[in-house]
Amino acid sequence: MKHPSKIGVLGGGSWATALVKLLLNNCDNINWYIRKPESIEMIKKFRHNPSYLSSIELDVDKINFFSDLPEAIVASDLLIIAVPAPFIEELFKKYHGDYTDKLIFSAVKGIIPQHNFTVTEFFNRCYNVPFSKLGIISGPCHAEEIALERLSYLTISSKKVDDAKYVADSLSCHYVNTQVSHDIYGTEYAAVLKNIIAIAAGICHGLGYGDNFQAVLLSNAIQEIKRFLDNTYKSKRKINSSPYLGDLLVTSYSQFSRNRTYGTMIGKGYSPKTAQLEMNMVAEGINAVGCINQINQQYKVKMPITDAVYNILVNRVSPALEIKLLTEKLK
Repeated sequence: MKHPSKIGVLGGGSWATALVKLLLNNCDNINWYIRKPESIEMIKKFRHNPSYLSSIELDVDKINFFSDLPEAIVASDLLIIAVPAPFIEELFKKYHGDYTDKLIFSAVKGIIPQHNFTVTEFFNRCYNVPFSKLGIISGPCHAEEIALERLSYLTISSKKVDDAKYVADSLSCHYVNTQVSHDIYGTEYAAVLKNIIAIAAGICHGLGYGDNFQAVLLSNAIQEIKRFLDNTYKSKRKINSSPYLGDLLVTSYSQFSRNRTYGTMIGKGYSPKTAQLEMNMVAEGINAVGCINQINQQYKVKMPITDAVYNILVNRVSPALEIKLLTEKLK
């Protein structure tokens, strides 16, 4: 497959905005799908996204805007999806064509709850897109630090190294280093699991646990992620490298992490529903914990941290009690 000539970003949130910023460094022209026409008009007028990462100035002359998803898909050879996982199935029902001539890369770090599929699994199983035409854009990276142009790292995963390198080159710049990987499954599921762990880290922070305990929590967490990946799709991967351990650390510790922020609210006494309503962005770990719990009913992997978050958010067990029980299981 020749390298795509037209790149389309789907989504209007902070991560989509950050990816558009990076692509504009290297591309003469890109497509950008944003659901609300009024948001597009605001971006065109003020040359930044007023709702997300408003400090980023955008060269709107190099952007073709779309509020119609099918039109955006037809106009693009490479689709970069940056839409929260819970909304993906309903969104793509609007498009009735096929994806034969498309390359699809997911920048989503969640699971589609209606199916318990990651984004690549969703397109493979529901739209028959082969994994050879699917890829992942993962961290460790927060959109907010892209906006600030702080040195960041991205991992681009694909079965085809040339496609991964093309996407990596399209996103690279003087403050973003990129690397390529073949481990689509591992990088995608690690990105899902680290969001659940970050909620746990936030809960512990909200309850008053300190850095000493957080270090133990996260050292156990990377082992938990490794157990899950090895039991569900064993592959040669260095679990202590940045796409796995690095992404876990930044999401669990960073002030920009919405999953940690959500967990902190739970630890401080908010109910799961109230905490979610207080946030103006989606914390992917909220839906993911139920999906992983269901998936793990088949594999029976030992996952005490994930189970603790599930008990707190779904079974409504007291956070203080559940974390106290968790502390006795960690080493």
